[in-house]
Amino acid sequence: MIIGIPKEIKNHEYRVAATPEGVRELVHAGHRVVVEAEAGRGSAIFDQDFTDAGAMIVAGPDQVFAEADLIIKVKEPQAAEYERFREGQLLFTYLHLAAAEALTRFLLQRKVRSVAYETVQLPDGRLPLLAPMSEIAGRMAPQVGAATLERPKGGRGVLMGGASGVAPANVVILGAGMAGSNAAEIAAGMEAQVTIVDKNVDRLREIDRIWRGRIQTVASSTLVVERLIMSADLVVGAVLVPGAKTPHLISAEQVSRMQEGAVLVDVSIDQGGCFETSRMTTHDDPTYVVDGVVHYCVGNMPGAVPRTSTYALTNVTLPYALDIANNGVAAAAGADPALARGVNTWDGILTNQGVAAAHGIAFSPFAEVSG
Repeated sequence: MIIGIPKEIKNHEYRVAATPEGVRELVHAGHRVVVEAEAGRGSAIFDQDFTDAGAMIVAGPDQVFAEADLIIKVKEPQAAEYERFREGQLLFTYLHLAAAEALTRFLLQRKVRSVAYETVQLPDGRLPLLAPMSEIAGRMAPQVGAATLERPKGGRGVLMGGASGVAPANVVILGAGMAGSNAAEIAAGMEAQVTIVDKNVDRLREIDRIWRGRIQTVASSTLVVERLIMSADLVVGAVLVPGAKTPHLISAEQVSRMQEGAVLVDVSIDQGGCFETSRMTTHDDPTYVVDGVVHYCVGNMPGAVPRTSTYALTNVTLPYALDIANNGVAAAAGADPALARGVNTWDGILTNQGVAAAHGIAFSPFAEVSG
């Protein structure tokens, strides 16, 4: 199979879809890998590193898309990339289609076969290809939240760890999954007062066992969330419904009653965001203010730490990419239910129920359309 790795063009997206080590594994398995020139530079990976691993470097994206049977990316296709796709081409990347109706309809109209990293799901519910980026975004959230809390950035002027005789920042984290638990860990390490909220009491019990009260855990309810956010300096939204649009846990009316200069960091923004007032921002212009509350809603947070992110991503995507390249996506997904859940579009048919519900589009299970 010919595998294409284009340079990412989303705002300040410095990751690349494969490392030289990943390329070497694909080439060793008998596949041809075509990489766009300078695709890895943002991750401190250079063209020579890819050629040494057996890849062919080409000048621009048009050649990558024209030659490749399988396109491996990091982020969802941008509008400028749409027309490079051809019918039947396979796309393997983060898609977040529940929050992207135009992209969903394009992939269906063009009959692109797409597999979304974020909906590959193991029988126990874990999301192996989303986990490393959730981990990194979660760890970044207190970092960016702390900086945004500074008064010159529009925040309340509160130091995360406080000072002798002065209370630390009050941090509330919505969601105790991979992103939320990592955000709580880093915020606690910064000596903030941290409360994490989730519906899964077993997950909260595990956090209690590890942190022994250093991180407060609270079972989620509408009233609990409302009470907590009113005294919060920083709120991190880290809620995920696999494949579906994220529910709004904080309304615009509630935001209007929060403390002036409080900060909302919406890690869930790729799936639509968990604050009603959220809208996606970029690393160029990461924040905006609604009713005195500063919102940080960058859609590709891990893109700011690409060296770490690229290697973490390739570590988990490579086995699936090899399986798809070696056996074809239909056979690979047919043998692996986790990968089958990753298939979102197939020859003009939507195969993800959460995406279908988000956009009011009919869907058919992958098993029914792949034969």
